[in-house]
Amino acid sequence: MTAIGWLQAIVFFLIILALTKPIGSFMARVFAGESTWLSPVLRPVERLIYRLAGVREDEEMTWYAYAFAMLAFSVVSFGYLYILLRTQKWLPFNPQHFDNMTPDLAFNTAISFTTNTNWQFYSGESALSYLSQMAGLAWHNFVSAAVGIAIAVAVVRGVVRTSAKTLGNFWVDLTRCSLYILLPVSIVVGLFLVFQGIPQNFHAYQDVTSIEGFKQTITGGPMASQEIIKELGTNGGGFVNANSASPNENPTPLSNMIELLLIFALGAGLTYMYGKMVKDTRQGWAIFAAMAILFFAGFTLAYWAEAQGNPLVHAMGVTGANLEGKECRFGIPASALFATVTTDTSCGAVNSWHDSFMPLGGLVTLVNMQLGEIVFGGVGSGLYGIIVFVVLTVFIAGLMVGRTPEYLGKKIERREVQFAILAALVTPVLCLVPTAVAAIVPAGIATLNNNGPHGFSEILYAFTSTNANNGSAFGGLGPNLFYNLVTGTNMLFGRFAVAIPTLALAGALASKKAVPEGAGTFTTHSTIFVALLLGVIIIVGALTFLPADSLGPIVEHLLLLRGNTY
Repeated sequence: MTAIGWLQAIVFFLIILALTKPIGSFMARVFAGESTWLSPVLRPVERLIYRLAGVREDEEMTWYAYAFAMLAFSVVSFGYLYILLRTQKWLPFNPQHFDNMTPDLAFNTAISFTTNTNWQFYSGESALSYLSQMAGLAWHNFVSAAVGIAIAVAVVRGVVRTSAKTLGNFWVDLTRCSLYILLPVSIVVGLFLVFQGIPQNFHAYQDVTSIEGFKQTITGGPMASQEIIKELGTNGGGFVNANSASPNENPTPLSNMIELLLIFALGAGLTYMYGKMVKDTRQGWAIFAAMAILFFAGFTLAYWAEAQGNPLVHAMGVTGANLEGKECRFGIPASALFATVTTDTSCGAVNSWHDSFMPLGGLVTLVNMQLGEIVFGGVGSGLYGIIVFVVLTVFIAGLMVGRTPEYLGKKIERREVQFAILAALVTPVLCLVPTAVAAIVPAGIATLNNNGPHGFSEILYAFTSTNANNGSAFGGLGPNLFYNLVTGTNMLFGRFAVAIPTLALAGALASKKAVPEGAGTFTTHSTIFVALLLGVIIIVGALTFLPADSLGPIVEHLLLLRGNTY
């Protein structure tokens, strides 16, 4: 661990801290329907979209109508992408003449991008046409991110409103997010990524001969336009199989820093937006503080583990850090930082091979996702995920002092706690049960590249990543029919089995009357509350997975110290 390495992480975090307030303020204005500096240009476009789609922007929805609209949009999105992938052979912009995807892989991929997971059981540069990449994957990167933010905004309205039955209009929130937030940033920063050297063209792949006389195929295509939204929308699906480790997708240290900032920017901004919308920015900063502590804890362990290196390599007389699976142009600090950031969120993009991390470094990536990816988190899902933990924390704190729990003037009672617990239980149940099944059935172990605890970690990582809608992979697990179907189903429930109870929680909170604060009201923006919130997150999130993690990366670490590897 070096001072320069720590400086990279500190500079990254300080930039995120500086961006949080302006981004959050802007988003609060957008979703309140207030005028912004983009309104003169985009407001007419917004009205035209509503007119063409038959949307009445002043017509609001109950929580269940909001959830139904979200589900209906997702079903249509899934069907559209599935058909596109199954017919790409006969469609234009396919200079490599790629065949149609098989039914099970198309099913898995369509669910993956619909749920903002972007799990990829294929190599994009050898399986997808340019049309599938642009009109299929990149389009889903926009709308699946917008869906997540729309849900978060609806949940915040539920916290804010009193004696109300509605949470806003899904179609309006979806449109405003895409039009005012995702598109402008993608256009401007996408052009900057082109300047950094990321391709953006429609050329067929180029066959060249190197100066050593070897033949090589150079990939091209519309990469920059997909790269920007894959990071900004915390999607993570790469144009090429190597993802952000590829020089095509991430050519320079500067592009690497920009991509890191994009992954965290909206998630951090949403915390300030939350504070603005509840009319107490201290609430947003308290959530930000809890997220920041978890981020630095994870990065510290990951950086330390990779900087220590492999003891088996040291025993051979070679000292140094663990550079296996890492790009030399990024090194240990930027690789550990990227791995931490991408699994803190639902992004899943990688600039190094997680399968090659030391066991404790791999443990960090697993735990980040097992917490529900609430450390700034996926766009929208991070905020509404941590609000679930906030409700549970307030309830537990109320039990500790013998008072009816209250949050921002609203009593937290049985119904709200039931919805919160239901949402919180989705991740452990849908990660651990499929992992146990896959570890014992022949189809589950048929495509493993490693045995022992590392092979178990590969299975656990796959179901943790797909359920958390992250999409990154250890890299040692191959596809087959079993995994295509089971991980696809896991992604589906990982998205909607959390979102729907959370919307129900928001509907329950919105219907409540406000209660004046009293002398015994528990302060929810204090240091004590942040500590309690962290405790609940660790107990409910991390400790639930401790037995499984012990069988995987923890056991592997202990065996590695004894000279065993897998």
